[in-house]
Amino acid sequence: MRPFTLVGLCLAVCGAFSQMPDIEFKPEPSVNISTEIGLDQKLNGRVPLDAAFTDESGGPVRLQQYFGKKPVIMALVYYKCPKLCNQVLNGLLATMRVMKFDAGKEFEVVLVGIDPRETPQVAAGKKNSYVESYDRPGAENGWHFLTGQETQIKRVADAVGYRYKFDKNMNQYVHPAGLVVATPAGKLAQYFYGMEYASRDLGFALMEASEERIGSLAEQVIFYCFMYDPATGKYGLAIMRVLQVMGIATVLTLGALIFVLSRRTRGKSGHASRNGATSREVTE
Repeated sequence: MRPFTLVGLCLAVCGAFSQMPDIEFKPEPSVNISTEIGLDQKLNGRVPLDAAFTDESGGPVRLQQYFGKKPVIMALVYYKCPKLCNQVLNGLLATMRVMKFDAGKEFEVVLVGIDPRETPQVAAGKKNSYVESYDRPGAENGWHFLTGQETQIKRVADAVGYRYKFDKNMNQYVHPAGLVVATPAGKLAQYFYGMEYASRDLGFALMEASEERIGSLAEQVIFYCFMYDPATGKYGLAIMRVLQVMGIATVLTLGALIFVLSRRTRGKSGHASRNGATSREVTE
């Protein structure tokens, strides 16, 4: 591809971004993203094992029922989340499919619903879907989809460093994405951020946690759930950041290609000129 073609393409991309319709960001005064939303690493902290919830069958449970013998993968989600929670669960499912360890045998998975309005029936539907997709014997005994009262949810969230808030205008929760691995005794051993988790890293964290060993601080890459609002036709903070980053990344990538190809073109021209001059000297 010729350099001037790339220049034209770059200009076309820039022009396309400049001509995009304005995406209005609707600020939410009650939610301060930088201070109120996040997943803080509280390594060696303890999960409140006496916290009371309701399991997907509608029965009363306490977290201590899932601890004591095996390491535990914990995630705070809400089952009707329009975007991010599904990605977290899908990422976990994809990783668990690759790992040689089986949920229910070598480790437990405990999901705590952060929306106190959600019912065990909602949790049960979610569990059935993921257990069926996981498709390993005994998985239904290793995956636990819990719902509960706000006071109990907050106890767990505060203990693991999970900071979230409800946006009344959008009727959605603003929350981070990630997982926590805990030891059989309920100590917080390792944090995983984002929506994709390397099977090797998660498997190693489970092995360490099974021996009550605490991992090291993880790199924090925070994803926020604050997406498109179909009622108002507006976008929230997350999508605005994504669009901005995509636009900048596209321009920088094309600029780098232009620079590299331009240097190659000049190098070839100079080489051809030197070869021509040498040929003339030999002839003479």
